[in-house]
Amino acid sequence: MPLFTTKERRFAEGIADLMYCNPFLPERIEYERQVLEAEFEQRDADWNVTPGLELHPNVRLVVQRTQQTLDAARRRQIDGTTFGEQDARRYEEMLMLVQYYRFREDFNKLLQEKPEPDQRTGRGQSAKRMYRQFATTVRDYAIDDVFDAGDPSLAHWFAGFFQVRRAFTNIFDYIIGVSPSAVQLRAAVWQSIFTHDMRRYRRVLYRRMGDQTTLITGPSGTGKELIARAVGMSQYVPFDPSAATFGENGQSCFVALHLAAMSPTLIESELFGHHRGAFTGAVADRAGWLESCPPTGTVFLDELGELDPQLQVKLLRVIQQRTFHRVGETQDRRFEGKLIAATNRELSELIRDGQFRLDLYYRICSDIVRAPSLHERIRQDDRELDVLLTTLAARIVGDEDEALAGEVRQWIDQHLEADYDWPGNVRELEQCLRNVMIRRCYQPLTGRGRAGLSQRGRQERTGENELERLAAELDQISLTADQLLNLYCTLTYRRLGSYQQAAQALGLDRRTLRARVDPDLLNKNGVRS
Repeated sequence: MPLFTTKERRFAEGIADLMYCNPFLPERIEYERQVLEAEFEQRDADWNVTPGLELHPNVRLVVQRTQQTLDAARRRQIDGTTFGEQDARRYEEMLMLVQYYRFREDFNKLLQEKPEPDQRTGRGQSAKRMYRQFATTVRDYAIDDVFDAGDPSLAHWFAGFFQVRRAFTNIFDYIIGVSPSAVQLRAAVWQSIFTHDMRRYRRVLYRRMGDQTTLITGPSGTGKELIARAVGMSQYVPFDPSAATFGENGQSCFVALHLAAMSPTLIESELFGHHRGAFTGAVADRAGWLESCPPTGTVFLDELGELDPQLQVKLLRVIQQRTFHRVGETQDRRFEGKLIAATNRELSELIRDGQFRLDLYYRICSDIVRAPSLHERIRQDDRELDVLLTTLAARIVGDEDEALAGEVRQWIDQHLEADYDWPGNVRELEQCLRNVMIRRCYQPLTGRGRAGLSQRGRQERTGENELERLAAELDQISLTADQLLNLYCTLTYRRLGSYQQAAQALGLDRRTLRARVDPDLLNKNGVRS
């Protein structure tokens, strides 16, 4: 008799797909549907969209059925059933899925423990006790050629489970929202941590993801540092089975440098360190953050587009060769951690203007994550505003979060345009909440309240009518090709409100588009060019 029946083997293959998929993509729910078939519970099935539903009834049922299939295969193996390599691999994967959920809460408790003063990692005794229980349980189920007493892959599985728990926690903690953009962002961050192929990640890439630089783009105020923290604080931390401890504490090895707020000299010293006497005030040797960062740590460079060209050359060497030297020294030192950078500027424009090195860009673009604007998120799903307001309110007032969020939402509905574009993004939304909490009002910088915009709104509607009237001349073929292009550029700029966005939409250089926009027509209708 084979190790699995035909139905069990099909189930086991579905469990393997489920284990290695991106849990924040719709495919995760589809795999659950396939393995559970008629038992699939439709209500709140998309648990991966909202935090707090991770142990949805479908997930519990998947674990229960996996345990049952595992027990049946174990009994057959004890009775002398022979099996091939593929069946052994499927058995192992089901065993590990069950173990992950068995120790899930223990890993959550481990996350909450603070590092012990005499250890760089902390979590010493708890991790030791957990690993002992984990290893015992796994070996009780071990079959021939699947885990023996000295199998080092046990420690690797254990470390991998801890990384998955940290990744889930960090992604849901730092990336809030239910809109398609927020959901896609969580999936993108998961890929930045584990890549799209988690099987390959588990085999070889877990040791090498620190070599990949992550670039986060998006408007100011969209939470790029939070994205960086979710990625950086979820790196693989190895577990040493002989000492029964984890390696460097990944939770405390994240350093953020805001480049726009620092002079080039200070950035160089903070990043690379300096030798005593290298400059006035350098009274002692000092290690920079690149040197202090352990292999499992992360250095985050915010506002990379502001970096001085000379420092760009030094940074290029760090990424290319993983080496650097302190200011005033010639000794090579190695950077072992992960580098994450962020910018709200268009690097393509900076490159064209000679302000950013093209070769540096091609060293940091291996992994790009885009942070969506708040306006985009709210436009996709109106619930996004309520979710963000409640989350922000909880951080500010605690238990009265829902009441405050409701008050702010009511004020926004009454005083801001329905399509208010939130130019300051989530950062502006937080200040709006604080203003309403303190003064029961908020004045947008752009003045786009309902009452304050009545005159401007009339001007904009007049402008739209005028432009649409001119556009109607197309039907009469009364415009030259040059006039038509100018009109189309003007219409596009008028509707998007940004030269950069209009240029991207039309596939033109920003300067070309600006030259094509008719300022007289815009000014005539109350729109500044």
